[in-house]
Amino acid sequence: MARQHLTARAADPLAVVSDICGLHAQVLSSAQLTLSARVEDAPDVSALLWRDRSLVKTWAQRGTLHLHRTDELPLWVGAQAAIKPRYEQKAWLKAFKLTPEDVQRIITGVPEALREGPKGREELAESVHPGLARGYGDLLKPVAFRGELIYAQDGRFALPEPFEPLAPEEATREVARRFLTRYGPASREELAKWFGHPSPAQAGKWFPEDVEETEFGLALAGDVEAIEAAAPAGHVRLLPAFDQYVVAAPRDDRATVAPERIYRPGGWFSPVLLVDGVMAGVWALEDGVVTIEPFAKVGKAVREAAEAEAARLPGASGVVWG
Repeated sequence: MARQHLTARAADPLAVVSDICGLHAQVLSSAQLTLSARVEDAPDVSALLWRDRSLVKTWAQRGTLHLHRTDELPLWVGAQAAIKPRYEQKAWLKAFKLTPEDVQRIITGVPEALREGPKGREELAESVHPGLARGYGDLLKPVAFRGELIYAQDGRFALPEPFEPLAPEEATREVARRFLTRYGPASREELAKWFGHPSPAQAGKWFPEDVEETEFGLALAGDVEAIEAAAPAGHVRLLPAFDQYVVAAPRDDRATVAPERIYRPGGWFSPVLLVDGVMAGVWALEDGVVTIEPFAKVGKAVREAAEAEAARLPGASGVVWG
């Protein structure tokens, strides 16, 4: 939890975004709560995005929407370049009824169209390829992975400011290091799943040389002593849906006794009661009331700490224990 800024809140929101490898942004309000769980007096993520432009919204790990630091876009684009593009796979082309020529129209035509200014999905479909009008964004993701598309404030798409991606080898080594630092110990399979790499064997080559095998997987050599010395200290947090900690956590009894309550159908991740690193329950906020449902009985100290966390939630006026 400490390496996730979940034992003591940090002062620098951008440092936190960097440390935890971005904010999951499928639901922007969840991104705000993810930051607020780790930062004292967290700023409005919308202001960081659209006013300060210190964050950028784009498709990244696992092909899901993330907020990353604008100055770290070269890192994440460089890492994506290490993976064979989906559009070079026959199965992907068949699934979206595309030809290689269609793909070339999209990956060259979208950036060219965006040089004129931000455009919506329908505009891109009209000027580049009709397939861009359908689906959630699968045909736009390859352009985003190349660093040539980000979200604009009004839901349209834009070109990022010019930048040079990091070399894939440098980028993947840094991404794997950050993953182990914040989410390790972990296996190559867990790294591949977290990033969205189709080959665990290839993802395993991203790990830096200074890794050691532990009881629970690989860890950076410099982290092993602290990991082995870690002990429960009564830390409690209420994490929102799609929190980075929950997304990357192992889905076995190391992390929770009830994974089915957290990892829901359709790719939904429930808000979580976190107690000393264990996902010990779920919670929901409705009509100002925070309902907390632990998976087992919790003591007075945990209840008081959870209620203090609930009081920090926007719009919360009371707590009910389920």
